[in-house]
Amino acid sequence: MPQKVRIALDAMGGDAGASVVIPGAAISLSRHPDTEFLLFGDQASIDAQLSRHPAMKAVSRVFHTDVAVRMDDKPSQALRRGRKTSSMWLAIDAVKKGDADVAISAGNTGALMAMARFNLHMLPGIDRPAIAAVWPTARGDSVVLDLGATIGGDGHHLMRLAVMGSAMASVLFDRERPTVGLLNIGVEEVKGGEEIREAAELLRAMNLPQLEYVGFVEGDGIGKGVADVIVTEGFSGNIALKTAEGTARQISEFLRSAMGQTWRSRIGYLFARNAFRLLRDKLDPNKSNGGVLLGLRGIVVKSHGGTDSEGFAYAVDVGYEMVHYDLLTKINQMLNREGSALAPTAQEAVS
Repeated sequence: MPQKVRIALDAMGGDAGASVVIPGAAISLSRHPDTEFLLFGDQASIDAQLSRHPAMKAVSRVFHTDVAVRMDDKPSQALRRGRKTSSMWLAIDAVKKGDADVAISAGNTGALMAMARFNLHMLPGIDRPAIAAVWPTARGDSVVLDLGATIGGDGHHLMRLAVMGSAMASVLFDRERPTVGLLNIGVEEVKGGEEIREAAELLRAMNLPQLEYVGFVEGDGIGKGVADVIVTEGFSGNIALKTAEGTARQISEFLRSAMGQTWRSRIGYLFARNAFRLLRDKLDPNKSNGGVLLGLRGIVVKSHGGTDSEGFAYAVDVGYEMVHYDLLTKINQMLNREGSALAPTAQEAVS
């Protein structure tokens, strides 16, 4: 592991750009002082923010570009317009060149995935990247993937997600053999689409040494923490993520409204405010911000585009931890260990 963790930031990504990215990185720097930053974007905007954060300025290098990927750009448009000149591309390219250990962006998800895949390429045996994130549960944390990198996939694709997710869980949670479940509409073996049942058969038949397959998991099982890793394809994974985030905000609003309705509830809040503060922290989606694009020959982290500086700081924390715990090497080791199982099928090789 390098002496310093070098983080490349797309300073123009997200809804607010540098006004969130720089303060967020400064918060993360206070938690991880062994960090250096490469900042890509409009120099005037970046410098204006760095002037307010001298500690951040001292460990940062700025690379000017006036090209930024728009949040509504299609991936193909972003590649044509922003390839080799946009702040997003340059941050990813810094990882490819070895100038940075991880790239982080709050920008357009589709563009980030397309650029990362085009520039860094995929690991052997992996055909598509997946977004994996740590999901707070009643029993601790779980890794959930794919949260929206790609849509659909057959049983072999889901099996590969299980292997990569278990690698991430083994590193983050110190599990020798993480438990893995497949998200489905029921726990019965006859339920779900053909691809989910195929993935279940593959995982049972292979009995991989680096993970323990525990079966199908319904939506409410994610929050219960019934498995260390929950696997699904990107369409349903993204819906699950956005639903959970919306529900968390809804519960927070309900509590805030209920606590102010009567004088008894206000008094009760005074006695229980520490407990409510802990609950609010648990329900805060910003504290689970930062999805890792797994399957690439480099580490890329996606932050929510609409997050605030505190939320972006958590995404930077995720990037730091991925490098600090040498996640990419661990994933490579697990993929190589089961290379035959991950090899593309004849049909996939033709396509």
